[in-house]
Amino acid sequence: MTGGNVLLLILLVLPLVGALVVAPLKGNARLAKLVAFGFALASLVLTAVTWFSYSVADAAAGTRFQLELAVPWIPAFGTQFALGVDGIALVMLALIAVLVPIVMGFSWEEKLPEGRTAAGFFALLLTTQGLLVGVFAATDVFLFYVFFEAMLIPMYFMIGRFGGPRRQYAAVKFFLYSLLGGLIMLASVIGLYVVSGNRLDQATFSWTELQAIAADVPESTQIWLFLGFFVAFAIKAPLVPFHTWLPDAGAEAPVGAGVLLVGVLDKVGTFGFLRYCLPLFPLASQRLAPLVLVLAVIGVLYGALLAVGQTDMKRFVAYTSIAHFGFIALGIFAFSTQAFAGATLYMVNHGISTGMLFIVVGLLIARGGSRLVGDYGGVSKIAPLLAGAFLVAGLSSLALPGTNSFISEFLVLVGSFPRQPVFTILATVGIIFAALYVLWMYQRTMQGPVRGAAVLGALERSGGPGTLLDPAVSAKRDGSGFPDLSGREIAVLTPLIVMIIVLGFFPGPVLEVINPSVMATLNEVGLADPVGGLSR
Repeated sequence: MTGGNVLLLILLVLPLVGALVVAPLKGNARLAKLVAFGFALASLVLTAVTWFSYSVADAAAGTRFQLELAVPWIPAFGTQFALGVDGIALVMLALIAVLVPIVMGFSWEEKLPEGRTAAGFFALLLTTQGLLVGVFAATDVFLFYVFFEAMLIPMYFMIGRFGGPRRQYAAVKFFLYSLLGGLIMLASVIGLYVVSGNRLDQATFSWTELQAIAADVPESTQIWLFLGFFVAFAIKAPLVPFHTWLPDAGAEAPVGAGVLLVGVLDKVGTFGFLRYCLPLFPLASQRLAPLVLVLAVIGVLYGALLAVGQTDMKRFVAYTSIAHFGFIALGIFAFSTQAFAGATLYMVNHGISTGMLFIVVGLLIARGGSRLVGDYGGVSKIAPLLAGAFLVAGLSSLALPGTNSFISEFLVLVGSFPRQPVFTILATVGIIFAALYVLWMYQRTMQGPVRGAAVLGALERSGGPGTLLDPAVSAKRDGSGFPDLSGREIAVLTPLIVMIIVLGFFPGPVLEVINPSVMATLNEVGLADPVGGLSR
């Protein structure tokens, strides 16, 4: 064993153990939820310990990974069970640790399909968390590939067993797209192993050793290996035209799984660009950057335009995510420290704001029983707290100054412009569309007179024939119709609102963790910083 720090190993294993404990508790839903929530909180505390154990000073001094653990795994193939974190991985671990207990709080009273149990759903949530920790913490390329493929399994079952009417179609589509991308990446993983054997005395999957020889690999070889990784990550991100699985999966997934899907799991793609594509294939990254930037800008504009026209609220959230991922990809392939830092911070902020937006949409659907935008209207008159939460999530999604997304989007655009002015200007048009699709969605569902089949139907079921004459009064009289936020729901949303505001005004502590790692990444690409420094 080398690097004997077991903190990351415990962080990986803890939720997996929790899943094994929770899964058999099918006959006691309340106990299963309490145990699962306890494991999620324990993981959150352990993640906080990991955060404070990470040294920004050591990272700035040149230490690439910290809290490392390496155990021989398959010696014949040179593989190790190797874990470690840099600043980019650390903020992603923090994001998943925060979102999982919030998702559990939302899902506490969620109605499940017939024959499905809370124990099964919560166990799958914990399994997803544990495997995502492995994805972000792996420092062995083959180990990363194993976790990359394994994390598909619990998400497949959450969509396929607990999702909406077309859940089987969406789950299979999600799985096949991701599996195809993973198989293509496997070919590049094997190719990278062969290349390392030709360059070193012994072939290896060690990220550190592979990065050390990256600049010496011929550009033509790098391009082929880059493409294998890129396709897998572009599907996961998702970039246009590899995105078509997300609207279906997002629409049919249960809300809790959807939050993890758009909040964390698809960040594996953009994380992969930063961790694997750029440092391991620097020449190919520079050569193919214009192609990726074209796809990124198309994604920004295409996702925004389709979001404007959506009639299904869950598909609306999915298309907004496609637009946001275009900005993240722009920041990554603009090759500046400001853009890198903005893209990484955007990954965190997108998980918070879009996760909250998905939860608020889920709360609407739970009350009205419909995903259609046209079935809602005037909700602010009968559920003002719910409408306020929708507005906060929407304003964060459109990157209003003072919200968390603003600083990350600003850093991406400022950092991208010196090297890629044309692509940056085109992407900026997406900001206008973002304001359009968010505010129009809010106006249609929350403002105006109380209207829509879902709202009026819920009120009528609650208050009787007189409800349609005075729905606001009836809703106050009987909370079973279209009630405002409950105490549990307020507790679920409050941490997200706090993070939106705090990171909007004080992003410095997170940027300080990110900055040394993005500077190291730019050095590994082998380019000078066109901006000349990082914003703090």
